[in-house]
Amino acid sequence: MTGMYGEIVTLTLMAFALAMDAFSVGLGMGMFNLRLRQIFNIGLTIGIFHVWMPLFGILAGKLLSVQFGAIATYVGGGLLLILGIHMCMSGFSKEKNSIITPAGWGLMIFGFSVSLDSFSVSLTLGIYGAKTALVLTCFGITATILTWLGLLIGRKVQGWLGSYSEALGGCILFAFGLKLLLG
Repeated sequence: MTGMYGEIVTLTLMAFALAMDAFSVGLGMGMFNLRLRQIFNIGLTIGIFHVWMPLFGILAGKLLSVQFGAIATYVGGGLLLILGIHMCMSGFSKEKNSIITPAGWGLMIFGFSVSLDSFSVSLTLGIYGAKTALVLTCFGITATILTWLGLLIGRKVQGWLGSYSEALGGCILFAFGLKLLLG
């Protein structure tokens, strides 16, 4: 029984650490002047991606080597760089029609990019035989809640920064992408 509690604590801490990127990126995305319904949908989407990506990672971890984890980090970092550059350019642009929006494919790209690290971590969890349902529950719930929190805080800050908020959000995404790429 003690082993089970230890695993729950470990996975919860791991889920919290992995969801901090969703929180950070949510701060940037929250500066889009989002409605509460959009915030709800974004958080739910991130949570779903933080369930599916670890599921695929655990399954792949049983089949592949640990080396694949570095590739996932670079892809995630590259996607965040692209999103960040686009948001910075859009923030300083005269026309306000954004190609990447927190809806449709833009939301899917966003969800995919912030959940890639959970995929790479779950490769290792798959190799070590972690309990799949427990991993998915911890990762999904934690990512959803922290994303909502980041988006709500970002939404509040957006009101203070006005038209420069999207550029600041882009800078946050860009910086996080660089952090992923440079280690």
